[in-house]
Amino acid sequence: MELGKGFMYVGKQVRITLDNNTHYYVDLVFYNKMLRSYVLIDLKMTDMRPEYVGQMNMYINYYNNEVRDEFDNETIGIILCKGKKDITLEYALGGMNNNIFASNYTYYMPNKEELIDEVERTLKEVNN
Repeated sequence: MELGKGFMYVGKQVRITLDNNTHYYVDLVFYNKMLRSYVLIDLKMTDMRPEYVGQMNMYINYYNNEVRDEFDNETIGIILCKGKKDITLEYALGGMNNNIFASNYTYYMPNKEELIDEVERTLKEVNN
């Protein structure tokens, strides 16, 4: 419910196997029936690093090629980190066509007013 409307839980630590012997694990996988898209979430306990973007890009490419069907839209990847450095993200994401988003996470759920303020602030930044 906290993710929003239309999200269906697929699994945690969902295994991806490449070359029949190399295993990777996506922390959380959801499917959004309104977007008709898989949403992959990777949780990191450190600040954002460029290699996290490469890892998520690999997960997205795998899901786009092996899991989604012809009726699904492109897979979305979300990286939640302890912190992010905007210039690192700018260079790490530059030129990539996949839907990858990185953000800070918090250990508590903000109250309603804090959440509304944050959404309004973010919308202003995006519109500018």
